[in-house]
Amino acid sequence: MAQAIELAQQGLYTTLPNPRVGCVIVNDGLVVGSGWHEKAGGDHAEIAALKSAADRARGATCYVTLEPCCHQGRTGPCVAALIKAGVKRVVIAMEDPNPQVFGQGMAQLKAVGIDVELGLLRDQAMQLNKGFVSRMQRQRPYVYCKLAMSLDGRTAMESGESRWITSRAARLDVQRLRAHCGAVVTGCGTVLADEPTMQVRWRELDEVDELHLPVAEHSQPLRVVLDSDLKTSPQATVYGPPGATMVVTASKAAERYLVFENRGIAVEVCANDSGRIDLGKMLAYLGQRQINEVLVEAGPTLCGAFLQENLIDELIVYMAPKLMGSNARPLFDLPLASMDESVELQINEVRAVGDDWRITAIPANKTQSS
Repeated sequence: MAQAIELAQQGLYTTLPNPRVGCVIVNDGLVVGSGWHEKAGGDHAEIAALKSAADRARGATCYVTLEPCCHQGRTGPCVAALIKAGVKRVVIAMEDPNPQVFGQGMAQLKAVGIDVELGLLRDQAMQLNKGFVSRMQRQRPYVYCKLAMSLDGRTAMESGESRWITSRAARLDVQRLRAHCGAVVTGCGTVLADEPTMQVRWRELDEVDELHLPVAEHSQPLRVVLDSDLKTSPQATVYGPPGATMVVTASKAAERYLVFENRGIAVEVCANDSGRIDLGKMLAYLGQRQINEVLVEAGPTLCGAFLQENLIDELIVYMAPKLMGSNARPLFDLPLASMDESVELQINEVRAVGDDWRITAIPANKTQSS
């Protein structure tokens, strides 16, 4: 199963919107077949492994990181293929959260006398597919919030200057995070101040990580700009090329957003009762677009709004060994008045990245509800 998990990781950047799945087939103590799901529309992990094993799959044990599917989608059901191949035992890391499959794949295998075991390395499989699980169970993507700060918790100088707080190694690590997310979300303030591209720099990743991905699979996440009053220019760097970016607004001024649409920039109105962008509705919309994971890269105001509305699932904070002073801008815009209002975090990991430290944390309300 550990080998199957490693195989599933090879699809980290390419399987969206599908889950990342690996499969290993063992017969008489020997691995006779293996495979992983490489991209949507291609063979599922079980099919790739069965093709690799050929006749040696008969009487074998199949280790797979996700419950085999039992419905007809873009490809045929994996359960039927496993039954036809004559495997005698299937060991599964986690259930498929898709309602079309959940529990039914295992039930069909058991119905024909195949031994089924569930739960081996479940946590590792879940970690790979927490975005897919979120979309299936909550109808919204899993939300990462990425921030870079100094040792004294500052994200930009008073003037707005912020390049560069962290080292090149940390910035490259952010590229990896962007690369496996289906969408990157930022605010109009960041677009106006920094003119970001919000793209994955695939060439740098290829050089360092030796991904060797075909050019066609160097896909970019959907870039989503939250702009309540449509202050940004449709000519901004982040909006090109057409079809790669959308703007979410609370404005219903049709003459203004037609300017964006005429440039091929999709506009989605997600307004709440106070005339601001409804972040929850925006995430639900991205879920409908089959986005599994979202990366929020924004300033303290928007990041603070996501945190206050309990919409951040995981914080990724890069801390640089430098001090930026008391006049510099804070990590979050959170107008808290007492210790009772403070936001508690569970620190999951602290790891050195170049000269910086990467801190992974989960808001306490998320750990209690999971």
